[in-house]
Amino acid sequence: MTEAVRTGGCQCGAVRFRIHGALGRPSICHCRMCQKQFGSFFSALVTAPKDGVEWTREEPSYFQSSVNIDRGFCPRCGTPLTYRHPDGLEIAIGAFDDRSDLAPQIQVNYAVRLPWVEKIFEAKVHEDPGYYSRQEQIISFQHPDHETDNWPQSGLQL
Repeated sequence: MTEAVRTGGCQCGAVRFRIHGALGRPSICHCRMCQKQFGSFFSALVTAPKDGVEWTREEPSYFQSSVNIDRGFCPRCGTPLTYRHPDGLEIAIGAFDDRSDLAPQIQVNYAVRLPWVEKIFEAKVHEDPGYYSRQEQIISFQHPDHETDNWPQSGLQL
């Protein structure tokens, strides 16, 4: 039987990873440190298997956010990537090339969530066709959601 391998990385492609083995439980965390790390309402993370993470390019840089937690990010583009704690490593769900099966199964630190977070998907959907056609014309320098040997594009220096 072939071992499942998952890939992912940061926005610029400098930090890339391969995960060998089964992932743990996907979750979202509402704590203030996760909000600040991700610059968002919460973080979305999945537990990596012990000894199953292979950094295929650069490794993340780390910021120690508390006495026993540090948080990894790309030193070049700043993409938040990991939450490392004494029991293991969690990786940002958004950093995976294929995120389709990583729906969070549990919420952590729910008591301190932003009071309006449960209502955000009730907001009106922006439906201006002109806006979306303009978005499609943007030239992206973001790393593609797959492994590639011919990156970077457009002279970006890694």
